[in-house]
Amino acid sequence: MKTDLVGKSGPKEEASKEKEMCGIQSQNSQGSLDSNREDDGESLILTLMLYNVRKTELSKAAKVFEMFETQIYHFETRQAKKPKNSVDDLDIFVECEVHSADVGILVTSLKRVAKDVKTSREDKVPWFPRKIQDLDKCHHLITKYDPSLDHGHPVSLTLLGDPLPHIEYTAQETATWREVYRKLRSLYPTHACTQYLDAFQQLEKHCGYREDNIPQLQDVSRFLKERTGFQLRPAAGQLSARDFLASLAFRVFQCTQYTRHFSSPMHSPEPDCCHELLGHVPMLADKEFAQFSQDIGLASLGSSEEEIEKLATLYWFTVEFGLCKENGLIKAYGAGLLSSYGELMYALSNEPEYKTFDPEVTAVHPYQDQAFQPVYFIVENLEDAKVKLQSYAMKIKKPFALRYDPFTRSIKVLNTPQKVKRALHQIKEELENFCLALENIF
Repeated sequence: MKTDLVGKSGPKEEASKEKEMCGIQSQNSQGSLDSNREDDGESLILTLMLYNVRKTELSKAAKVFEMFETQIYHFETRQAKKPKNSVDDLDIFVECEVHSADVGILVTSLKRVAKDVKTSREDKVPWFPRKIQDLDKCHHLITKYDPSLDHGHPVSLTLLGDPLPHIEYTAQETATWREVYRKLRSLYPTHACTQYLDAFQQLEKHCGYREDNIPQLQDVSRFLKERTGFQLRPAAGQLSARDFLASLAFRVFQCTQYTRHFSSPMHSPEPDCCHELLGHVPMLADKEFAQFSQDIGLASLGSSEEEIEKLATLYWFTVEFGLCKENGLIKAYGAGLLSSYGELMYALSNEPEYKTFDPEVTAVHPYQDQAFQPVYFIVENLEDAKVKLQSYAMKIKKPFALRYDPFTRSIKVLNTPQKVKRALHQIKEELENFCLALENIF
Protein backbone atom coordinates (compact mmCIF):
# COMPACT_ATOMS: atom_id res chain seq x y z
CA MET A 1 0.00 0.00 0.00
CA LYS A 2 1.40 3.40 -0.96
CA THR A 3 0.28 6.67 0.52
CA ASP A 4 1.47 10.02 -0.79
CA LEU A 5 1.59 12.75 1.81
CA VAL A 6 3.17 15.60 -0.08
CA GLY A 7 3.22 19.14 1.23
CA LYS A 8 3.82 21.03 4.43
CA SER A 9 1.02 21.00 6.95
CA GLY A 10 0.30 20.85 10.64
CA PRO A 11 -0.60 23.26 13.45
CA LYS A 12 2.40 24.93 15.08
CA GLU A 13 0.61 24.95 18.41
CA GLU A 14 0.61 21.14 18.66
CA ALA A 15 4.26 20.99 17.60
CA SER A 16 5.17 23.48 20.33
CA LYS A 17 3.34 21.38 22.92
CA GLU A 18 5.19 18.29 21.80
CA LYS A 19 8.52 20.11 22.11
CA GLU A 20 7.67 21.28 25.60
CA MET A 21 6.70 17.73 26.62
CA CYS A 22 10.13 16.55 25.51
CA GLY A 23 12.01 19.29 27.32
CA ILE A 24 12.60 21.64 24.39
CA GLN A 25 12.08 25.33 25.01
CA SER A 26 9.18 26.70 22.97
CA GLN A 27 9.46 30.21 21.55
CA ASN A 28 6.84 32.93 21.75
CA SER A 29 3.64 32.97 19.76
CA GLN A 30 5.18 35.17 17.06
CA GLY A 31 6.90 32.05 15.71
CA SER A 32 10.51 33.28 16.17
CA LEU A 33 11.68 29.67 16.35
CA ASP A 34 10.70 29.17 12.72
CA SER A 35 11.33 32.68 11.41
CA ASN A 36 14.60 32.12 9.52
CA ARG A 37 14.54 28.40 8.83
CA GLU A 38 13.26 28.07 5.29
CA ASP A 39 16.65 26.86 4.07
CA ASP A 40 17.56 24.95 7.24
CA GLY A 41 16.05 21.65 6.16
CA GLU A 42 17.51 18.20 6.78
CA SER A 43 16.81 15.28 4.44
CA LEU A 44 16.02 12.05 6.29
CA ILE A 45 15.29 8.44 5.55
CA LEU A 46 13.15 6.88 8.28
CA THR A 47 12.07 3.29 8.86
CA LEU A 48 9.67 2.20 11.61
CA MET A 49 7.16 -0.50 12.49
CA LEU A 50 3.54 -0.26 13.58
CA TYR A 51 1.96 -3.16 15.48
CA ASN A 52 -1.60 -4.42 14.97
CA VAL A 53 -2.28 -1.60 12.57
CA ARG A 54 -5.65 0.01 12.38
CA LYS A 55 -6.47 3.36 10.81
CA THR A 56 -5.93 5.10 14.14
CA GLU A 57 -2.33 3.88 14.49
CA LEU A 58 -1.46 4.97 10.97
CA SER A 59 -3.04 8.36 11.46
CA LYS A 60 -1.08 8.86 14.70
CA ALA A 61 2.17 8.35 12.85
CA ALA A 62 1.06 10.71 10.08
CA LYS A 63 0.08 13.28 12.70
CA VAL A 64 3.64 13.38 14.04
CA PHE A 65 4.94 14.36 10.62
CA GLU A 66 2.23 17.00 10.31
CA MET A 67 3.13 18.55 13.66
CA PHE A 68 6.70 19.21 12.61
CA GLU A 69 5.80 20.60 9.20
CA THR A 70 7.61 17.73 7.53
CA GLN A 71 7.99 17.79 3.75
CA ILE A 72 7.28 14.18 2.79
CA TYR A 73 8.59 12.96 -0.55
CA HIS A 74 7.78 9.28 -0.21
CA PHE A 75 5.64 7.41 2.32
CA GLU A 76 5.32 3.66 1.83
CA THR A 77 3.83 0.90 3.97
CA ARG A 78 4.39 -2.83 3.56
CA GLN A 79 3.55 -5.95 5.52
CA ALA A 80 6.29 -6.37 8.12
CA LYS A 81 9.13 -8.69 7.15
CA LYS A 82 9.53 -9.73 10.79
CA PRO A 83 6.09 -9.36 12.40
CA LYS A 84 6.08 -9.32 16.18
CA ASN A 85 2.39 -9.79 16.89
CA SER A 86 0.27 -10.44 13.80
CA VAL A 87 -0.09 -10.05 10.06
CA ASP A 88 -1.34 -6.54 10.78
CA ASP A 89 2.19 -5.37 11.63
CA LEU A 90 3.50 -2.90 9.05
CA ASP A 91 6.95 -1.68 8.06
CA ILE A 92 6.96 1.98 7.07
CA PHE A 93 9.55 3.71 4.89
CA VAL A 94 9.64 7.52 4.70
CA GLU A 95 11.80 9.93 2.72
CA CYS A 96 11.32 13.42 4.04
CA GLU A 97 12.77 16.80 4.92
CA VAL A 98 12.38 18.46 8.34
CA HIS A 99 13.87 21.50 10.06
CA SER A 100 17.32 20.55 11.29
CA ALA A 101 16.54 21.55 14.88
CA ASP A 102 13.49 19.24 14.92
CA VAL A 103 15.17 16.00 13.83
CA GLY A 104 15.73 14.69 17.35
CA ILE A 105 12.30 15.55 18.64
CA LEU A 106 10.63 14.12 15.52
CA VAL A 107 12.34 10.77 16.11
CA THR A 108 11.46 10.86 19.81
CA SER A 109 7.81 11.57 18.97
CA LEU A 110 7.68 8.73 16.45
CA LYS A 111 9.01 6.30 19.05
CA ARG A 112 5.91 7.00 21.13
CA VAL A 113 3.61 5.65 18.41
CA ALA A 114 5.88 3.15 16.63
CA LYS A 115 8.61 0.59 17.24
CA ASP A 116 12.07 0.06 15.77
CA VAL A 117 12.38 3.67 14.62
CA LYS A 118 15.60 4.13 12.66
CA THR A 119 16.86 7.17 10.85
CA SER A 120 19.71 8.11 8.56
CA ARG A 121 20.64 11.37 6.90
CA GLU A 122 19.91 11.15 3.22
CA ASP A 123 22.86 11.30 0.90
CA LYS A 124 23.08 14.79 -0.60
CA VAL A 125 23.54 13.17 -4.01
CA PRO A 126 20.18 12.01 -5.43
CA TRP A 127 19.82 8.25 -5.76
CA PHE A 128 20.76 6.83 -9.13
CA PRO A 129 20.97 3.29 -10.56
CA ARG A 130 24.37 1.60 -10.25
CA LYS A 131 23.57 -1.55 -12.24
CA ILE A 132 21.19 -2.21 -15.07
CA GLN A 133 18.77 -4.15 -12.83
CA ASP A 134 18.25 -0.95 -10.81
CA LEU A 135 16.31 0.46 -13.77
CA ASP A 136 13.34 -1.55 -12.51
CA LYS A 137 13.00 1.28 -9.98
CA CYS A 138 13.04 3.97 -12.68
CA HIS A 139 9.36 4.01 -13.67
CA HIS A 140 7.93 7.32 -12.44
CA LEU A 141 5.46 8.61 -15.02
CA ILE A 142 4.48 12.14 -15.96
CA THR A 143 0.70 12.10 -16.29
CA LYS A 144 -0.92 14.34 -18.84
CA TYR A 145 -4.60 14.35 -19.67
CA ASP A 146 -5.67 14.96 -23.22
CA PRO A 147 -9.23 14.19 -24.36
CA SER A 148 -7.94 12.96 -27.73
CA LEU A 149 -5.68 10.37 -26.11
CA ASP A 150 -6.87 6.80 -26.17
CA HIS A 151 -6.71 5.92 -22.48
CA GLY A 152 -7.42 2.29 -23.29
CA HIS A 153 -4.14 1.75 -25.12
CA PRO A 154 -2.16 -1.41 -24.37
CA VAL A 155 0.45 -1.10 -21.64
CA SER A 156 2.90 -3.86 -20.80
CA LEU A 157 5.16 -3.49 -17.78
CA THR A 158 8.11 -5.87 -17.65
CA LEU A 159 11.23 -6.27 -15.58
CA LEU A 160 14.61 -6.08 -17.25
CA GLY A 161 15.49 -9.49 -18.57
CA ASP A 162 11.87 -10.49 -19.16
CA PRO A 163 10.87 -11.30 -22.75
CA LEU A 164 9.45 -8.24 -24.52
CA PRO A 165 5.68 -8.62 -24.91
CA HIS A 166 4.14 -9.24 -28.33
CA ILE A 167 1.31 -6.82 -29.07
CA GLU A 168 -1.60 -7.76 -31.33
CA TYR A 169 -2.48 -4.41 -32.87
CA THR A 170 -6.02 -3.82 -34.09
CA ALA A 171 -6.96 -3.00 -37.67
CA GLN A 172 -7.65 0.59 -36.60
CA GLU A 173 -4.25 0.95 -34.94
CA THR A 174 -2.53 -0.48 -38.02
CA ALA A 175 -4.48 1.96 -40.22
CA THR A 176 -3.20 4.85 -38.09
CA TRP A 177 0.36 3.56 -38.41
CA ARG A 178 -0.08 3.19 -42.19
CA GLU A 179 -1.13 6.80 -42.65
CA VAL A 180 1.74 8.13 -40.53
CA TYR A 181 4.29 5.78 -42.13
CA ARG A 182 3.27 6.61 -45.70
CA LYS A 183 3.34 10.40 -45.29
CA LEU A 184 6.60 10.52 -43.35
CA ARG A 185 8.43 8.06 -45.60
CA SER A 186 7.78 10.36 -48.54
CA LEU A 187 9.75 13.12 -46.79
CA TYR A 188 12.71 11.13 -45.46
CA PRO A 189 14.84 11.06 -48.65
CA THR A 190 14.94 14.89 -48.74
CA HIS A 191 14.62 15.80 -45.06
CA ALA A 192 16.39 13.10 -42.97
CA CYS A 193 20.14 12.81 -42.37
CA THR A 194 22.19 10.02 -43.96
CA GLN A 195 22.55 8.07 -40.70
CA TYR A 196 18.78 7.91 -40.39
CA LEU A 197 18.24 6.82 -44.00
CA ASP A 198 20.85 4.07 -43.78
CA ALA A 199 19.32 2.63 -40.60
CA PHE A 200 15.75 2.97 -41.87
CA GLN A 201 16.61 0.91 -44.93
CA GLN A 202 17.99 -1.84 -42.68
CA LEU A 203 14.92 -1.73 -40.44
CA GLU A 204 12.67 -2.25 -43.45
CA LYS A 205 14.83 -5.18 -44.48
CA HIS A 206 15.20 -6.91 -41.11
CA CYS A 207 12.51 -5.69 -38.66
CA GLY A 208 9.22 -5.60 -40.56
CA TYR A 209 9.07 -1.85 -41.10
CA ARG A 210 6.30 -1.40 -43.67
CA GLU A 211 2.94 0.29 -44.10
CA ASP A 212 0.78 -2.66 -43.13
CA ASN A 213 2.78 -3.81 -40.11
CA ILE A 214 3.69 -2.20 -36.77
CA PRO A 215 7.10 -3.63 -35.82
CA GLN A 216 7.38 -5.56 -32.56
CA LEU A 217 9.76 -4.29 -29.88
CA GLN A 218 11.48 -7.66 -29.52
CA ASP A 219 12.59 -7.60 -33.17
CA VAL A 220 13.67 -3.97 -33.08
CA SER A 221 15.48 -4.36 -29.76
CA ARG A 222 17.45 -7.33 -31.13
CA PHE A 223 18.40 -5.23 -34.16
CA LEU A 224 19.65 -2.33 -32.02
CA LYS A 225 21.57 -4.51 -29.59
CA GLU A 226 23.55 -6.06 -32.42
CA ARG A 227 24.52 -2.65 -33.81
CA THR A 228 25.00 -0.27 -30.89
CA GLY A 229 24.25 -2.21 -27.69
CA PHE A 230 20.99 -0.31 -27.12
CA GLN A 231 17.93 -2.28 -26.09
CA LEU A 232 14.28 -1.34 -25.79
CA ARG A 233 12.15 -1.64 -22.72
CA PRO A 234 8.35 -1.19 -22.59
CA ALA A 235 7.16 1.94 -20.77
CA ALA A 236 3.65 2.78 -19.61
CA GLY A 237 3.93 6.40 -20.74
CA GLN A 238 6.13 9.46 -20.49
CA LEU A 239 8.70 8.96 -17.71
CA SER A 240 10.17 11.62 -15.46
CA ALA A 241 13.28 13.22 -16.95
CA ARG A 242 15.54 11.74 -14.26
CA ASP A 243 14.32 8.17 -14.78
CA PHE A 244 14.33 8.35 -18.56
CA LEU A 245 17.83 9.83 -18.76
CA ALA A 246 19.15 7.30 -16.23
CA SER A 247 18.03 4.50 -18.53
CA LEU A 248 20.05 5.96 -21.41
CA ALA A 249 23.19 5.68 -19.25
CA PHE A 250 22.84 1.88 -19.56
CA ARG A 251 21.90 2.01 -23.26
CA VAL A 252 18.30 1.20 -22.45
CA PHE A 253 15.57 3.13 -24.25
CA GLN A 254 12.19 3.21 -22.50
CA CYS A 255 9.67 2.73 -25.28
CA THR A 256 5.86 2.88 -25.49
CA GLN A 257 3.91 0.30 -27.49
CA TYR A 258 0.56 1.98 -28.03
CA THR A 259 -0.50 4.06 -31.03
CA ARG A 260 -1.80 7.61 -31.07
CA HIS A 261 -5.54 8.23 -31.32
CA PHE A 262 -6.95 7.44 -34.76
CA SER A 263 -8.75 10.80 -34.94
CA SER A 264 -5.41 12.66 -34.95
CA PRO A 265 -2.84 10.52 -36.76
CA MET A 266 -0.38 13.39 -37.30
CA HIS A 267 -0.26 14.41 -33.63
CA SER A 268 0.16 12.72 -30.26
CA PRO A 269 0.15 14.49 -26.87
CA GLU A 270 2.57 11.88 -25.53
CA PRO A 271 5.14 9.48 -26.99
CA ASP A 272 3.59 6.58 -28.92
CA CYS A 273 5.00 3.76 -31.03
CA CYS A 274 4.94 5.92 -34.19
CA HIS A 275 7.19 8.43 -32.43
CA GLU A 276 9.45 5.76 -30.93
CA LEU A 277 9.79 3.42 -33.92
CA LEU A 278 9.95 6.04 -36.67
CA GLY A 279 11.63 8.85 -34.75
CA HIS A 280 14.04 7.34 -32.22
CA VAL A 281 14.94 3.81 -33.29
CA PRO A 282 16.72 4.53 -36.62
CA MET A 283 19.07 7.04 -34.98
CA LEU A 284 19.80 4.72 -32.05
CA ALA A 285 21.19 2.28 -34.64
CA ASP A 286 23.98 4.78 -35.39
CA LYS A 287 27.07 4.31 -33.19
CA GLU A 288 27.92 8.01 -32.93
CA PHE A 289 24.39 8.97 -31.97
CA ALA A 290 24.07 6.03 -29.56
CA GLN A 291 27.16 7.29 -27.72
CA PHE A 292 25.75 10.82 -27.66
CA SER A 293 22.52 9.50 -26.12
CA GLN A 294 24.37 7.46 -23.51
CA ASP A 295 26.55 10.46 -22.62
CA ILE A 296 23.45 12.51 -21.76
CA GLY A 297 22.28 9.65 -19.55
CA LEU A 298 25.63 9.32 -17.78
CA ALA A 299 25.73 13.06 -17.15
CA SER A 300 22.33 12.84 -15.44
CA LEU A 301 23.36 10.27 -12.80
CA GLY A 302 23.62 11.93 -9.40
CA SER A 303 22.94 15.38 -10.85
CA SER A 304 20.85 18.00 -9.06
CA GLU A 305 17.30 18.80 -10.13
CA GLU A 306 18.57 21.99 -11.74
CA GLU A 307 21.10 20.06 -13.83
CA ILE A 308 18.50 17.43 -14.75
CA GLU A 309 16.30 20.19 -16.13
CA LYS A 310 19.19 21.51 -18.22
CA LEU A 311 20.07 18.06 -19.52
CA ALA A 312 16.42 17.41 -20.38
CA THR A 313 16.41 20.67 -22.34
CA LEU A 314 19.58 19.61 -24.16
CA TYR A 315 17.88 16.31 -24.96
CA TRP A 316 14.85 18.21 -26.27
CA PHE A 317 16.84 20.37 -28.69
CA THR A 318 19.07 17.52 -29.91
CA VAL A 319 17.64 14.01 -29.65
CA GLU A 320 14.07 15.25 -30.13
CA PHE A 321 14.37 18.32 -32.38
CA GLY A 322 17.95 18.38 -33.58
CA LEU A 323 19.16 19.48 -37.02
CA CYS A 324 22.56 18.88 -38.57
CA LYS A 325 24.61 20.07 -41.54
CA GLU A 326 25.17 17.67 -44.40
CA ASN A 327 26.86 18.57 -47.69
CA GLY A 328 25.89 22.20 -47.30
CA LEU A 329 22.26 21.38 -46.51
CA ILE A 330 20.26 21.20 -43.27
CA LYS A 331 18.91 17.76 -42.36
CA ALA A 332 16.88 16.40 -39.44
CA TYR A 333 18.09 13.83 -36.92
CA GLY A 334 15.69 14.61 -34.04
CA ALA A 335 12.93 12.06 -33.32
CA GLY A 336 10.28 14.71 -32.70
CA LEU A 337 10.85 16.00 -36.23
CA LEU A 338 11.20 12.63 -37.94
CA SER A 339 7.88 11.43 -36.48
CA SER A 340 5.90 14.60 -37.25
CA TYR A 341 5.08 15.41 -40.88
CA GLY A 342 4.01 18.98 -40.11
CA GLU A 343 6.99 19.96 -37.97
CA LEU A 344 9.50 18.24 -40.23
CA MET A 345 8.22 20.36 -43.12
CA TYR A 346 8.23 23.49 -40.95
CA ALA A 347 11.69 22.92 -39.45
CA LEU A 348 13.34 22.82 -42.88
CA SER A 349 11.41 25.80 -44.25
CA ASN A 350 12.41 29.46 -44.08
CA GLU A 351 10.15 30.19 -41.10
CA PRO A 352 12.03 29.11 -37.92
CA GLU A 353 15.22 30.62 -36.51
CA TYR A 354 18.42 28.56 -36.55
CA LYS A 355 21.17 28.72 -33.94
CA THR A 356 24.50 26.93 -33.67
CA PHE A 357 24.47 24.19 -31.04
CA ASP A 358 26.25 25.33 -27.88
CA PRO A 359 25.36 23.22 -24.81
CA GLU A 360 25.78 26.15 -22.41
CA VAL A 361 23.24 28.19 -24.38
CA THR A 362 20.98 25.37 -25.47
CA ALA A 363 20.57 23.97 -21.94
CA VAL A 364 18.82 27.11 -20.70
CA HIS A 365 16.87 28.02 -23.82
CA PRO A 366 13.07 27.92 -23.41
CA TYR A 367 11.34 25.27 -25.49
CA GLN A 368 7.84 24.80 -26.83
CA ASP A 369 5.94 21.55 -26.24
CA GLN A 370 2.52 22.69 -27.46
CA ALA A 371 3.45 24.02 -30.91
CA PHE A 372 6.28 24.02 -33.44
CA GLN A 373 9.65 25.22 -32.15
CA PRO A 374 10.42 28.84 -33.02
CA VAL A 375 14.15 28.04 -32.71
CA TYR A 376 16.18 24.97 -33.73
CA PHE A 377 19.82 24.25 -32.89
CA ILE A 378 22.10 22.97 -35.64
CA VAL A 379 25.15 20.74 -35.04
CA GLU A 380 28.05 20.55 -37.47
CA ASN A 381 27.87 16.77 -37.28
CA LEU A 382 27.14 14.12 -34.65
CA GLU A 383 30.81 13.78 -33.69
CA ASP A 384 31.02 17.51 -32.97
CA ALA A 385 27.81 17.34 -30.92
CA LYS A 386 29.20 14.44 -28.88
CA VAL A 387 32.47 16.24 -28.10
CA LYS A 388 30.63 19.41 -27.03
CA LEU A 389 28.25 17.44 -24.82
CA GLN A 390 31.10 15.57 -23.12
CA SER A 391 32.85 18.87 -22.41
CA TYR A 392 29.64 20.27 -20.93
CA ALA A 393 29.08 17.18 -18.77
CA MET A 394 32.55 17.47 -17.24
CA LYS A 395 31.56 20.84 -15.76
CA ILE A 396 28.60 19.42 -13.82
CA LYS A 397 29.69 19.49 -10.18
CA LYS A 398 29.57 16.14 -8.38
CA PRO A 399 31.69 14.72 -5.52
CA PHE A 400 32.73 11.81 -7.74
CA ALA A 401 33.29 10.71 -11.31
CA LEU A 402 31.49 7.87 -13.08
CA ARG A 403 32.64 5.18 -15.48
CA TYR A 404 30.40 2.80 -17.34
CA ASP A 405 31.51 -0.83 -17.43
CA PRO A 406 30.07 -2.38 -20.63
CA PHE A 407 31.01 -5.91 -19.51
CA THR A 408 28.92 -5.87 -16.33
CA ARG A 409 26.57 -3.10 -17.55
CA SER A 410 27.13 -1.27 -14.31
CA ILE A 411 28.29 2.16 -13.15
CA LYS A 412 31.60 2.45 -11.32
CA VAL A 413 31.64 5.37 -8.88
CA LEU A 414 35.13 6.85 -8.72
CA ASN A 415 35.17 8.60 -5.34
CA THR A 416 38.47 7.39 -3.83
CA PRO A 417 42.08 7.50 -5.09
CA GLN A 418 42.17 3.70 -5.11
CA LYS A 419 39.13 3.43 -7.41
CA VAL A 420 40.58 6.04 -9.77
CA LYS A 421 43.89 4.15 -9.89
CA ARG A 422 42.10 0.89 -10.74
CA ALA A 423 40.22 2.62 -13.53
CA LEU A 424 43.45 4.14 -14.87
CA HIS A 425 45.08 0.71 -14.81
CA GLN A 426 42.27 -0.68 -16.95
CA ILE A 427 42.56 2.21 -19.38
CA LYS A 428 46.33 1.73 -19.56
CA GLU A 429 45.85 -1.91 -20.50
CA GLU A 430 43.41 -0.93 -23.25
CA LEU A 431 45.83 1.69 -24.62
CA GLU A 432 48.65 -0.86 -24.67
CA ASN A 433 46.45 -3.20 -26.71
CA PHE A 434 45.71 -0.40 -29.19
CA CYS A 435 49.41 0.47 -29.48
CA LEU A 436 50.22 -3.18 -30.11
CA ALA A 437 47.52 -3.34 -32.80
CA LEU A 438 49.02 -0.29 -34.54
CA GLU A 439 52.47 -1.87 -34.47
CA ASN A 440 51.11 -5.03 -36.06
CA ILE A 441 49.39 -3.02 -38.80
CA PHE A 442 52.39 -0.89 -39.70
